[in-house]
Amino acid sequence: MAFAAFSSTTAPAAANMARKKSPVALLLLLPGILYLILFFLTPLVSLLLTSFKAPTEFGDFGEFNYAFRWENYVEVITTYWPHIMRSFGYALTATFFALIISYPLAYFIGVKARRWPLLQSLALVLVIAPFFISFLLRTLAWKQIFSDESFLVSSLKALSLLAPDAYVTGTAFSVIFGLTYNFIPFMTLPLYTTLERLDVRYLEAGSDLYGSPFHVFRKVTIPLSMPGIVAGTLLTFIPAAGDYINASREFLGGTGTQMMGNVIEANFLVLQNFPAGAALSIILMSVILVMVSFYVKRSGTEELL
Repeated sequence: MAFAAFSSTTAPAAANMARKKSPVALLLLLPGILYLILFFLTPLVSLLLTSFKAPTEFGDFGEFNYAFRWENYVEVITTYWPHIMRSFGYALTATFFALIISYPLAYFIGVKARRWPLLQSLALVLVIAPFFISFLLRTLAWKQIFSDESFLVSSLKALSLLAPDAYVTGTAFSVIFGLTYNFIPFMTLPLYTTLERLDVRYLEAGSDLYGSPFHVFRKVTIPLSMPGIVAGTLLTFIPAAGDYINASREFLGGTGTQMMGNVIEANFLVLQNFPAGAALSIILMSVILVMVSFYVKRSGTEELL
């Protein structure tokens, strides 16, 4: 009875204290809320309104009026359907290859190299090192390596591994390679963070229960590292789908490798067709949001959203 009376008196007190603290919590959240409204919500609303604009009847080039011209979406999907499919195809392929390359690397750094802290630290530095060089410079360097006059391409042609009139830059291979290379750190670091906390006793228990290394890897290691896999694939796929540097003609791409980022850039900066560029941006964000939500839900890691 005494415990019940104590509980009945402390519960309202705790509720009153929570109500007293709520204004303080809201005050602390206010800068973050204002930041999101100013730099995320406001540009998003502006982009959405721009996507429905209609061209002025007797205006100058690049002038549009606010309207509800939903035909903009139909026009950009009809016109740029190959670019849309190419963007997501390249992004998915690059994400797959980045995962195939990054998982063994992260497993070695996070699990196998635990007994050698110096080697583990060195491997982490090598993974992070590309961030100290500009994204543009790294991509431009690969353009020089893949150029027709480079030592690599000349050697491949001399060994008859590449046709004499073949070229590497401006192809789907070079664009996917550039995306994979540039986003490997984004895949490796989340995987390492998860695998570094992996309790190796689970792996030993699987072996003690006569599980083969492959079976233990499939049944124990992969499920325990699933949060890192999901985080890494999201951090790779989302920026890769909207990338416009690797696929541009000035870097690794060509006329037939243009992605959505390239046509969005062209519509905004060159053609000054702002409604088309805004509509493509909204489509890109919407498709990515749907795909990411479905992927996270299917993988059972809804807490990442």
